Amino acid sequence: MSKTINIIAISGSLRQKSSNTALMNAIIGLAPDSMKYTIYNGLGDLPHFNPDLDTDEGPESVLYLRNQLEAADGVLICTPEYGNGVPGVLKNALDWLVSSTVMMNKPAAVISASPTPMGGDKAHASLLLTLNMINTNVVEGGKLIIPHINLKLNQEGAITNAELEQELKAVLKALEEACS
Repeated sequence: MSKTINIIAISGSLRQKSSNTALMNAIIGLAPDSMKYTIYNGLGDLPHFNPDLDTDEGPESVLYLRNQLEAADGVLICTPEYGNGVPGVLKNALDWLVSSTVMMNKPAAVISASPTPMGGDKAHASLLLTLNMINTNVVEGGKLIIPHINLKLNQEGAITNAELEQELKAVLKALEEACS
């Protein structure tokens, strides 16, 4: 029997009908049985980052996020781009992780998706800079920028583009191998 790989999945959007959240859920549906996903829905619950509050007894929501990440074998992040950058709530969460070691060498896959032709490339680049700074292991083959996401998912959030489905399966395979 193979080992179960525990992945925490994070959408960088708080929007109810976010295409990145729908994409994240579709990716989870493509994952092999060896990968168990936990969706982290607490981005909106985190207080604004404040170094004075960043203690071992810090905000409960921050400790919860860190505990979830500590327990995970790997991380999947799907994010949109807001104002040519990482959405504030996702950046805020990452700021809370800077002083901890929960992301150090943690395998991660990073996907940005946008209805624009650029696919959220600026958010993707910015996110990779931050993850690199906190020593996250963004796995080889675990990065993907998806332009025109609105043409590749249907209203129910199912992937309608065969090429995208194959690319996502390759990202999952890379993350699975890095976590094994």
